[in-house]
Amino acid sequence: MATVSLQGLTKEFTGTAAVDNLRLDIADGELVSLLGPSGCGKTTTLRLVAGFLQPDGGEIKVDNEIISSPSVLIPPERRNMSMIFQSYAVWPHMTVGQNVAYGLKFKKLAKTEIEQKVERLLRLVHLETLRERYPNELSGGQQQRVALARALVVEPKILLLDEPLSNLDANLREEMRFEIRRLHEEFRITTIYVTHDQAEAMVTSDRIVVMNKGRIVQVGSPKEIFDQPKTRFVAEFIGKTNILVGRMEKENRVSLADGLGVTVAQGAPAAGDGQICVCVRPHNILLTADDSEARAMAEKGYNLFPAVVQRRIYFGDAVDYLLEMPPHPMTLRVVASPSRQYEKGQKVFALAHRDHCVVVGEG
Repeated sequence: MATVSLQGLTKEFTGTAAVDNLRLDIADGELVSLLGPSGCGKTTTLRLVAGFLQPDGGEIKVDNEIISSPSVLIPPERRNMSMIFQSYAVWPHMTVGQNVAYGLKFKKLAKTEIEQKVERLLRLVHLETLRERYPNELSGGQQQRVALARALVVEPKILLLDEPLSNLDANLREEMRFEIRRLHEEFRITTIYVTHDQAEAMVTSDRIVVMNKGRIVQVGSPKEIFDQPKTRFVAEFIGKTNILVGRMEKENRVSLADGLGVTVAQGAPAAGDGQICVCVRPHNILLTADDSEARAMAEKGYNLFPAVVQRRIYFGDAVDYLLEMPPHPMTLRVVASPSRQYEKGQKVFALAHRDHCVVVGEG
């Protein structure tokens, strides 16, 4: 196993910083996802860790040993890392068993030991019955399991994954997210996982590193990133959200458009003249058409917004509403249980508890 430390890591292409003074410490056995939109620098960071690129500034340490800097570059083959790419990259002329065993040939192990290691990995990824098949006889998910087994069988100190599920369909992607997490819990290999899919990051990660424009915006557990985003960018990139824009009029009270206001979570910034943003997740908003119920909830700390249903979309396990609040220009998106349903044009009350109204930075 290994610790990884990125200190002031910088990489430029044609004068533009793809990775800009990035600082991150990854603990032994931790799975950290680099999450962000295309062009945010996450894949460049992974390639720097792998040794495919040399940094223009800063350094990368593994177990306190410098492996990359502007003057040092340990080649990829000497880093004891395994990498899994977007494409499965399995050898088409080899069987499943031969693909998994390939990396062990360079370790000069006895044939019986190779056989034992391959057999164990095939069982762990549920491919033991497909050992003699060729890649063109496998599904995409099965091929990605082969790639995982091949990467793990050589017992790397660090595992790197670059958008490994992007070529799978939605159902297989969901299945493989849990598979990757299960295998990580089995092996506890220090892992860096690059993805633009927030669901993948939420399922697989111990911590998520949200990146934008080559910089780290926020680092935290999936729960911290989702429930306590620090900026508008993080709030909007991680899951669905409503952003209410206003000004802090007094402690924990934000004035919105046309006289509307919202009480926010404790510990919000002190009153000031600057514009601020409030994040309210759609699933944290309750709906009722009952006036007395709405007033009772307001007395328990819920913000109350009279509204009209503009749009309703039924998803089976939830109903997605878009609410208008005339004469105010603001709209709210609400994801609610289908146990109560409201019709388009119906007057309702939207209720959001102050603890779910989180002030975030504009960035």
